[in-house]
Amino acid sequence: MQRLQNFDPNSVGIKSNNIFGLPFKEEEAELILLPVPWEVTVSYRVGTAQGPDHIFEAAMQVDLMDPDVTDGWKKGFYMLPVDKNIRTKSDYLRQCTELILSHMMDGGLVADNEQLSHKLKEINENGKLLHDWVYEMTSNLLKRGKKVGLIGGDHSTPLGFIKALSDIHKDFAILQIDAHADLRIAYEGFTYSHASIMYNVLQQIPEVKKLVQVGIRDYCDEELAMINESNGRIKTFFDRDLKAQLFEGETWKKICNDIIETLPQNVYISFDIDGLDPKLCPNTGTPVPGGFDTDQIFYLFRLLHQSGRKVIGFDLNEVSSGNHAGDGIDAIIGARVLYKLCNYMVAG
Repeated sequence: MQRLQNFDPNSVGIKSNNIFGLPFKEEEAELILLPVPWEVTVSYRVGTAQGPDHIFEAAMQVDLMDPDVTDGWKKGFYMLPVDKNIRTKSDYLRQCTELILSHMMDGGLVADNEQLSHKLKEINENGKLLHDWVYEMTSNLLKRGKKVGLIGGDHSTPLGFIKALSDIHKDFAILQIDAHADLRIAYEGFTYSHASIMYNVLQQIPEVKKLVQVGIRDYCDEELAMINESNGRIKTFFDRDLKAQLFEGETWKKICNDIIETLPQNVYISFDIDGLDPKLCPNTGTPVPGGFDTDQIFYLFRLLHQSGRKVIGFDLNEVSSGNHAGDGIDAIIGARVLYKLCNYMVAG
């Protein structure tokens, strides 16, 4: 490819190229990234709908040398344009959500308010429409032989993508890096809540044979009951337990291998940025004390790759720069997490 021959990987990232300053077009890239600027049901702070744009900007500062996957970028990464219609719809529905949440926090019942009941129905219907849109977009890419990653947006966004993967892979697991279990049933009345993503996956996609959660430290009684009653379909490595192992002398290598041993051959990675220590993502929607350094998760990914398991897809979500779009650390960390995910995706 002539553009690649003239491309200097050691030079400044050029925005007229694509993600990470790479000079690939969609048809040439092995890995396609789908941005989903959606944050309709976030429970606390907004901003993640701008995540794909902010990550794209920060990605221009990522050096392409990755000692874990040397020259992975040469296989081609391409981020599709952000769909402005999706973003506009998200912004409108988010206003509806805030009215509903405000009413609930004041002690009101949505069912007793005709206007808010209508808005809740509209939100849930559009959540289904987004699910269908993501399914169609990713399904078409997969049928073209592309590898696919998704950039949210809130954590509700990958449901359609995981469904599209289930058309191809009949037995796979999800490796979820997260502070939250996300097993709530229609949290706050929202069928496609960001806090309900893994519940919806387990209910709607039987091809997901196992959900392995890492770093969970914020959950409710119902979620814990669902984990305990899952007959092994859900394996949760709680942050509290992982830290206790480390404090008592266990090595991170041993812990990572224990996590990997619970996974089958095909693995989908769902990376909620709030799984990290909030010092690395201070503007994410619902930060929780605890979590990991990026090096710990990257080491887990390295051992996962060395085990011979295959990453069949991934999402990165809940990256928000808040009021610091130009200099917030969240997008900087998000871009580097994304680059690592991309490299392992094409590593084979």
